[in-house]
Amino acid sequence: MNILGINAFHGDSSAALLSDGVLVSALEEERLNRQKHWAGLPAGAVNACLHDTAAGDVQHIAISRDPRANTAAKVARVLANPSSWRRAMSRVSNSVRISRYGDDLKDKCPKLPREAQVHFVEHHRAHMASAFFCSPFEEAAVVSIDGFGDFSSFMWGTGRGNHLDVRGSVQFPHSLGLFYTAFTQFLGFMKYGDEYKMMGLAAYGEPRFADKVRDVVRVNGTEFELNLDYFIHMSKGVAMTWDGGEPILGNVYSDKMREVFGTPRVPRSEIEQHHADMAASVQVVLEECYFSLFNEIYNRTKVPALCLAGGVALNCAANGKLFEKTPFRELYIQPAANDAGTSIGAALYVQHQVLGRPRSFVMNHAYYGPDHSNASIRSELDVEAVTYHELARTELVSRTAEEIAAGKIVGWFQGRMEFGPRALGNRSILADPRSQDMKDTLNARIKYREPFRPFCPSILAEEADKFFETSYPSPFMVQAYKIRPEQRKNIPAVTHADGTGRLQTVERSVNPLYWDLIRRFGDITGVPVLLNTSFNENEPIVNTPREALECFLRTQMDVLVVGSYLLLKSENLRHSETRQAFTAAAVSAPQQML
Repeated sequence: MNILGINAFHGDSSAALLSDGVLVSALEEERLNRQKHWAGLPAGAVNACLHDTAAGDVQHIAISRDPRANTAAKVARVLANPSSWRRAMSRVSNSVRISRYGDDLKDKCPKLPREAQVHFVEHHRAHMASAFFCSPFEEAAVVSIDGFGDFSSFMWGTGRGNHLDVRGSVQFPHSLGLFYTAFTQFLGFMKYGDEYKMMGLAAYGEPRFADKVRDVVRVNGTEFELNLDYFIHMSKGVAMTWDGGEPILGNVYSDKMREVFGTPRVPRSEIEQHHADMAASVQVVLEECYFSLFNEIYNRTKVPALCLAGGVALNCAANGKLFEKTPFRELYIQPAANDAGTSIGAALYVQHQVLGRPRSFVMNHAYYGPDHSNASIRSELDVEAVTYHELARTELVSRTAEEIAAGKIVGWFQGRMEFGPRALGNRSILADPRSQDMKDTLNARIKYREPFRPFCPSILAEEADKFFETSYPSPFMVQAYKIRPEQRKNIPAVTHADGTGRLQTVERSVNPLYWDLIRRFGDITGVPVLLNTSFNENEPIVNTPREALECFLRTQMDVLVVGSYLLLKSENLRHSETRQAFTAAAVSAPQQML
């Protein structure tokens, strides 16, 4: 039995295919149309997921929105606030469109049968299903926490076997995600999904504004509420664009924010110390709320395992402290904890919660995207007439490790593409973590991003306790652990300002080629760690060999390893000269900091 899961008309639109309870493919639409966080109907991703299935083989379509969810609360809100009538009508129009897009998909995707049953799964239930039903746990506390979805911002409960039991939620207008977004915007990071920038900046500051920030949000048991004086989403409304293209979210904070915290930072202007202090203050208060909620949930469930999803669950700085700040001793965070992952969650919810089927799947990797054969890769290379070397596996690994150890920056394109926001060793740019200057070099030559943002370490899972104070597995790069003080000098390029690293623990059984590469680099250098960042340059992560080649040629990357083929920039200079890389000026120079 095949179930197609879809996240549509929401940020990070995506599709996922479940076959007999096992995830077989998952893909974000942005990887195909090259528009970051694309929101709309993911027809391209659906067709890609169905590529290897026969027409008519999908019995169920699961959509991670439910226009009927929380209807009474929505009506009560409109009746209590007549001025919101126009915005409510806009939402009704959006809900009508969502209720019809099962049929729209069938029109655009020829492999979908007209008789496939369409299921609408409430947003946060889809998040919860994506966390628990992908986890290895038979029983766990389960939490979804983000901005808003289907009128809620937070939902919690327990999972046991093939069943989720929802025990509480927080509804509009209160949201920890919106709290964090408001300050992200206040600090001049205005694009959809920029919250991770404020999280990175927080490590450079002191939380001297924390007392003032605490007035903006407060927690009581398993609930929380915003001080709505600081926000306009309740009084004036916020402009949102979800129908095709990159999502746009208008300003969410009120003039009260200016009165209390001063003048907002102008986007792309210089970052000063008080901006970093503000970021640190907001991060501290978020963590206080985070851990207060989780401690209360533990007290009510007494279950040692926790499963997390939702945009706020990507706050790796907070996640890295969960074992220290709460009694939970086991943790699973879905690699696509953002809204992209709700396509998986919606399918799993139908599989287990609706149809009652037993569990048979654990998501222990994120490699569910498209793959490309060596033959197709070679064809692309030959079309471009580039110089390349075909190498056997052992030689490919050794040569790549040697190039990285020599200070070269390597584009690494292998196997199936990752699903979710993190590059986990199949669509990665790799470099030497021992280099004091590598972080600045990557930013100047390839990434053109803010200098305060950290790069991540990929480490052999069995070596993690030698470098990190916490060794609990972190395969999806969603936890930041303290690096042991004596090791920080050995891996400065991946050591953040607060002494942490957002690590990826790599297991040989999960990704043997990437594990072998790290192992070989460790044999050469004594450091079984690689600097790993996403294979892109101000664009979504590369999906195809052609996109990888173009990124390699137009940037100052030194080496490209794509499938069995290794390319050197020094042997392909004439090809690079015909492709002008984006300069720092062209994309706006990274902000000078502090």
